[in-house]
Amino acid sequence: MGKIRMMVYVVITLLVSIFVVISGLSQDDVKTVEDSAFEEKMRPPVPFLHDEHNEKAEIEECNVCHHVYEDGEKVEDDSSEDQECSDCHTLNKGDNPLSLVKIYHLQCRGCHQEKKAGPIMCSECHPR
Repeated sequence: MGKIRMMVYVVITLLVSIFVVISGLSQDDVKTVEDSAFEEKMRPPVPFLHDEHNEKAEIEECNVCHHVYEDGEKVEDDSSEDQECSDCHTLNKGDNPLSLVKIYHLQCRGCHQEKKAGPIMCSECHPR
């Protein structure tokens, strides 16, 4: 009886471990659009499935969204994908004509409006 009980515990432990690993891996794709500059959030972060979004939007180049500017000109072959938007854009509107909140809305919502696809209303992006 002791061996059967031990095997049951081993099987249960194995099944639970497999479930935990699979659940953890399925969450890898779930991302949110966040920036550390937003210490006090006015709205919840935007859920964003990066790869799914880019596939659906047929975006192949990172610099379509992750742009780099030098002397007011967009650098076509460069990408800011490893940086936060707040590295260039600040929360204070006086420091930069394109404040952080404004650039997120121009970049994301502006593209959705231009392509007539994707959410554009606040609650469509920011869940309650």
